[in-house]
Amino acid sequence: MAYSTQSWGAIVAPFIIGLIADRYFNAERILGVLHIVGAILMYQMSQVTEFSGFYPYILGYMIAYMPTLALVNSVSFNQMNNPKKQFPFVRVFGTIGWILAGILISALKWDSIENIGQGTLSNTFIMVAIASALLGLFSFTLPKTPPSVSKGEKVKISDILGLDALKLLKDRNFLIFFLSSVLICIPLAFYYQNISPFLTEYKIENSTAWASLGQVFEVGFMLLLSFFLKKFGFKKTILFGMLAWAIRYLLFAYGNAGDLFFMIVIGIALHGICYDFIFVSGQIYTDSKAGEKVKSAAQGLITLATYGVGMLIGFWVSGQIVDRNVITEGVHSWQDVWTFPAIFAVAVLLIFAVLFKDEKVEYKT
Repeated sequence: MAYSTQSWGAIVAPFIIGLIADRYFNAERILGVLHIVGAILMYQMSQVTEFSGFYPYILGYMIAYMPTLALVNSVSFNQMNNPKKQFPFVRVFGTIGWILAGILISALKWDSIENIGQGTLSNTFIMVAIASALLGLFSFTLPKTPPSVSKGEKVKISDILGLDALKLLKDRNFLIFFLSSVLICIPLAFYYQNISPFLTEYKIENSTAWASLGQVFEVGFMLLLSFFLKKFGFKKTILFGMLAWAIRYLLFAYGNAGDLFFMIVIGIALHGICYDFIFVSGQIYTDSKAGEKVKSAAQGLITLATYGVGMLIGFWVSGQIVDRNVITEGVHSWQDVWTFPAIFAVAVLLIFAVLFKDEKVEYKT
């Protein structure tokens, strides 16, 4: 339930952007307000000890946080004369921030085995609250980004949700891609939801730093994505990504904290292929299919379907599988847990391989 709040936030986000940010306020101002609200909610989270009190705060935090992903893009693009070349340099610092957060948590021993259950998780929330407050204040200093919708101009719900892009689903190839993107989010949810408890339960020290290794390789594979798209085409690149999901989960299933720890490390490192080769190349494919009129709507629809609906289903399925594989309190049969998404990823791979017809995708570096 806690992890699914990310998906609820993704579903609510278009309404905050479309009904409020795009119509009444500068993007940088609402960005600042949302981060400050997030800081307050995150601090409140650090003070509760029961899930009944925790859940409303994490739900509120995600509803406030998820719209900031689109808002910060709006602020960035509004200042750039060539976003395709300039934005990746800015975006990579988000990944670097993720890596630094993981390293810092491990360096401070907040994820240390001996500290589990000693209240150190509260320290993480307090750290995030401070960072969120500082980011909120900083946001007010960003260049002015006025509302994109003129006063008096009507905004339809279909525009907010990207429903104008639904006509793309009449294209059989795009429909297969769309459904495959939603389905592959189910294995993705297993990773986000379970990697931390998995490493902790295996008593792996500095588990948060080890988990951030995936983001290190994400940067590297992002640079290789252009090569793969040009060399192998869109279909094979997507298939590489789906195959990587199956392989990483099998590595998790049969690796351990001892002599086979290298298998877990390789599984984490595969995150670059798993994420970039499916989701980033998918954004490129969507962009090439949509055309100028529904380009933004199409990206919004894909985001809503994957991070909203797909991940929401994935988090629920993952929770069910994990709960059914409890050996004793605090101990799970991780081999059985990880085998399920591995098989599921192979099934999605086969569906995509058989039904999707390869086509040329324009990709400008």
